[in-house]
Amino acid sequence: MDTFLTVLITILAFVLITFLYWKLTNGYVKKLYGKPLWKQWGSKMYYWTTAIAVSGALTVLLIYVVKNLKF
Repeated sequence: MDTFLTVLITILAFVLITFLYWKLTNGYVKKLYGKPLWKQWGSKMYYWTTAIAVSGALTVLLIYVVKNLKF
């Protein structure tokens, strides 16, 4: 049960961080690329690859910090 809870919390943290990343950067990136370039799949793929990489790194960092906290 402990492993299941850890995996569930990790997945929820990843999804939450990804959502926050999207919410904070989506408008800026669309404005930066412009409508014609944003409609191409390559631009969106680059954006989501970066979003997943950043979210993954932040999730690993969060897990590391929480695991090493001493109460």
